[in-house]
Amino acid sequence: MAKLIYVANVSLDGYVEDAHGRFDWTEPTDEVFTFITDLVRPFGTYLYGRRMYETMALWEVDPTLAAQSELMADFAHVWQVADKIVYSTTLHAVSTAKARLERRFDPDSVRELKASAASDVTVGGSTLAAHAFNAGLIDECQLFMYPVLVGEGKPAFSGDARVQLDLLEEHRFGNGVVNLRYRILS
Repeated sequence: MAKLIYVANVSLDGYVEDAHGRFDWTEPTDEVFTFITDLVRPFGTYLYGRRMYETMALWEVDPTLAAQSELMADFAHVWQVADKIVYSTTLHAVSTAKARLERRFDPDSVRELKASAASDVTVGGSTLAAHAFNAGLIDECQLFMYPVLVGEGKPAFSGDARVQLDLLEEHRFGNGVVNLRYRILS
């Protein structure tokens, strides 16, 4: 059975975006970018909400990103070959290949996906992750903690979440970012 893994860039005070919806403080160094690319390389499917999908779709619809460096070209390729499921009631259509649109998050279909998938699945975006947490679907968290306090904004975890975690690994980067890999216990 495949695992469902929540991957997020997080401020030290627990936010994925600041109060203005910005996340420019998460721009990775080459070291972090390489690590993230290698982390997501084996995932077969990405689950996204509308906003996260629209942000990530640039890796396919804007070829100038991949042209900037070998690292960026590698990430663009990794992102493009994976399947994407986009959950949105407002998006009219998906703009990338290997993507499909679902109007609502259905925990049973995600359970079926996990049971039948040949490789792990990732969920991106804290709102969608909250639905997956509430349904008991998330197996691991891969958090990239950035050494910044943003004060307020969009939290990485919903306010009603109570989940016991077990630290499996940590990796420190030269720029102060720490990757924390947790297994979900309850």
